[in-house]
Amino acid sequence: MTVLPDVEDSRLLPMLTSERLWNGVTISEGGRMFVCFPSADGPGMQVAEALPDGQFVPYPDASWNEVRLDHDPHGAFVCVNALRIGPDARLWIVDAGAPGLGERAVRGGARLFVIDIEENEIIRTYDLGPALREYSYVDDVRFNGWRAYVTDAGVPGIIVVDLVSGDVRRVLDQHPSTTGVRSMYADGQILRRPDGAELRIHADQLEVSPDGRYLYFQPASGPLARIETAYLDAPSLSAEELADHVEAWADTPTTGGTAISRTGTIYLSDVEQRQIITIAPDGQTRPFLADPRLVWGDAMWIDHSGNLWIPAAQLNRTPGLAGGKQTVDYPVTIYRVPIDIGPPASDHR
Repeated sequence: MTVLPDVEDSRLLPMLTSERLWNGVTISEGGRMFVCFPSADGPGMQVAEALPDGQFVPYPDASWNEVRLDHDPHGAFVCVNALRIGPDARLWIVDAGAPGLGERAVRGGARLFVIDIEENEIIRTYDLGPALREYSYVDDVRFNGWRAYVTDAGVPGIIVVDLVSGDVRRVLDQHPSTTGVRSMYADGQILRRPDGAELRIHADQLEVSPDGRYLYFQPASGPLARIETAYLDAPSLSAEELADHVEAWADTPTTGGTAISRTGTIYLSDVEQRQIITIAPDGQTRPFLADPRLVWGDAMWIDHSGNLWIPAAQLNRTPGLAGGKQTVDYPVTIYRVPIDIGPPASDHR
């Protein structure tokens, strides 16, 4: 039985509000803040810089945020689903490459963009197309040296990107660890597509341990698994051999987002109970914070001052997850809570 919190936690502070639904926030070491809007409540600007005066400016410019009904990817985003400052201090943007979950991927749309935030321009684009399936929906990215790992929430799998050559490989394709088979819940309700069928979001959350040894990953419904990156990075391994190295790690609930600290503790948003839980490096799970305002805590961010940033994205109140109903309570808010520890340098700086 789901029992939602009814008392606000004084540690949780509202920092930003918006009249459009957002699902990601990232902050540079110098304090610049960027947010992304997945268009779950309608088309519009997809990436913005949040200015100190409260304005949101299209980023890197208005043309990349142009609304195109035909979803032509040339010079514009198709559907930005995630963004983050990387270990190189640049802004990395994940274009899902499809207009929405369950829709066909747009040719040339699934990309990983690298932006120099000093020059405010895209300096490299990685084409993820060779590793996609017809209904792929690229979800999020994490880094491990000269490699990046990207999840596919539309068709179960993980994409390994060689950041030097640009080559991409698809691994753990249709593996149980990347496949959402459980019912998904938020606020005690089963999540459903507009047609009423139960929603499935496949490989979604992922984190790399601070020493780079493990990749932790899961479908949005859980559970959390891990694999040593040495195996993930070995193209000589067959699919069967690679699958043998996947370990079950934690029995997690329906999850909106994660973040990892420099000591290897994973912060995980439990959208069933409107709470944040922690998973220690030894796999022990503990409650951290519960608050009625955390309606679908999404992709979280740990800043260099030791704060955890949490977009309360309310995705479970959008038509794509609520059986066609729209009940988002605007404005949508991003919160901050102190955790007194920073991120791994390998994750972002």
